[in-house]
Amino acid sequence: MRGNWWMAGNGERPMPPATAPLGPIEAVPLPVLLERSVTRFPGRPALAFMGRRWTYAALGEWVGRAARGLQDLGVRRGDRVGLCLPNTPYSVVFYYAALQAGATVVNFNPLYVARELAQQIGDSGTTVMVVPDLAMICDKVCALAEETGLRHVIVCPIAGVLPHGKAALYRVFKRRETATPAYDARIVAHAQVVANDAPPYPVPIDVEADIAVLQYTGGTTGTPKGAVLTHANLSINAQQVSRHMPSLRPGEERVLGVLPFFHVFAMTAVMNSGIEIGAELLLHPRFEIGRVMRALARERPTVLHGVPTIYNAVAAAAEHKRIDISSLRACISGGAPLPGEVRTRFERLTGCRLVEGYGLTEASPVLTCNPPDGQIKDGSVGVPMQGTVIEIRDLDDPHRVLPVGERGEICARGPQVMRGYWNRGAETERAFVDGFLRTGDVGHRDADGYLYVTDRLKDMIICGGYNVYPRVLEDALYQHPAVAEAIAIGVPDAYRGQAPKAFVTLRPGHAATPDELRDFLSEYVSKIELPREIEIRATLPHTMIGKLSRKELVEEERAKPAV
Repeated sequence: MRGNWWMAGNGERPMPPATAPLGPIEAVPLPVLLERSVTRFPGRPALAFMGRRWTYAALGEWVGRAARGLQDLGVRRGDRVGLCLPNTPYSVVFYYAALQAGATVVNFNPLYVARELAQQIGDSGTTVMVVPDLAMICDKVCALAEETGLRHVIVCPIAGVLPHGKAALYRVFKRRETATPAYDARIVAHAQVVANDAPPYPVPIDVEADIAVLQYTGGTTGTPKGAVLTHANLSINAQQVSRHMPSLRPGEERVLGVLPFFHVFAMTAVMNSGIEIGAELLLHPRFEIGRVMRALARERPTVLHGVPTIYNAVAAAAEHKRIDISSLRACISGGAPLPGEVRTRFERLTGCRLVEGYGLTEASPVLTCNPPDGQIKDGSVGVPMQGTVIEIRDLDDPHRVLPVGERGEICARGPQVMRGYWNRGAETERAFVDGFLRTGDVGHRDADGYLYVTDRLKDMIICGGYNVYPRVLEDALYQHPAVAEAIAIGVPDAYRGQAPKAFVTLRPGHAATPDELRDFLSEYVSKIELPREIEIRATLPHTMIGKLSRKELVEEERAKPAV
């Protein structure tokens, strides 16, 4: 243990009032978070999926049998177990089961193509993969099993976690979408794995040294890299999130799980933090606004963590259908900038404060957040999590710390920051300066310690030697009443090297032309920042978690023939 230096009073610098300690935080093995809630809330609902529920006692027993089953398949301490699953009870069960068995979890996006799956399996050294019996996922992984060296593929039946009536209908109407793998020594049924009565063999876990999760980055600038996240990193960050919201009631909250658990934000803020406070997780395999609105109306969740597009969609649907969503008490937005108009509208409909946070995969992921019970500053991503130190460093000399108000690279140190990148020593070294993680984001801090993110260094557009930040353009476009979504990128320009281009969608019932939007922007940005072109589209590309996808638009523009 490094000791509890992350607690307040470490002597490094005073924390702003909003980050004063809200309760003890300790580095523990991640399975302990579940074990404590099983002990405290055995009869409380832990998981809800399509109308079926499991208590904490039932979840703990299921996890124990799955952990022993993994051990009986040969999984040992340090082995990598891959999860290629949508949000279902299996996601939670095998996450904690793999950790209880001493293994390292590797999260896989179920929408990956075969090439991407094979690359990540090989890079991580994954030996066991857990998949649903959905043909689009299961068949893809089973076909790769032998060539990638997977010892086992565990197949989990979707019908097996549905209520009896829904399960019967599912087997009839979804049979063409259901895989029928040839089970053998390599391809194993879930039922076989959990068919035991013995407890798992105890495995000692070094919380500071043992890797809990290899979480692969998005790879927008190249091949994805695995961030090495220890049990200490993740268990502390889950507690940091909970302590940042002191109004949470252990054993009473209901968390709407619409973000995919294979994404780091949902893994920590929804699953691990939810389990840590004994909340009921309302699981959704994907974000479907109709299902989400029915859940809000019928199941009355109290906590929702999402990305801005989710809050925008929920607010629009609630207004249109006049659905009461006032059960929500705690909401954090992350993953992308939160437009002020979206926050205002959502808060008006719910009476719940919507706060914006900030983080990245390499930090487990949460670094800062506006305090739900304190001052919220427009345009800010809030104050550091408990025990986290944020510094702004010079863009040209990262060893130089900048004073309050000056813009530079955001650098972070804290117990949630990764150990490094898996098998990438040189890239790990470049990711740190003076013990601080270099985020690659540009921003500044104010006198109260609130952080403002200006843009990504890699997204910066260089126009004739001038730096243009897409975030500035996007924020300005969101001021226009007709704009629903906006994203800006750099495109090749024969004279300036690069020029800004903006893409927007319009709100229903509103109209605008590119020229009108450009004239509107001229009141907010300089001439050098004005987009060369504004393209109005019916839809814009999004990532799996609902963030606007700059990467796809950049690739699309790059593929266009030069003119």
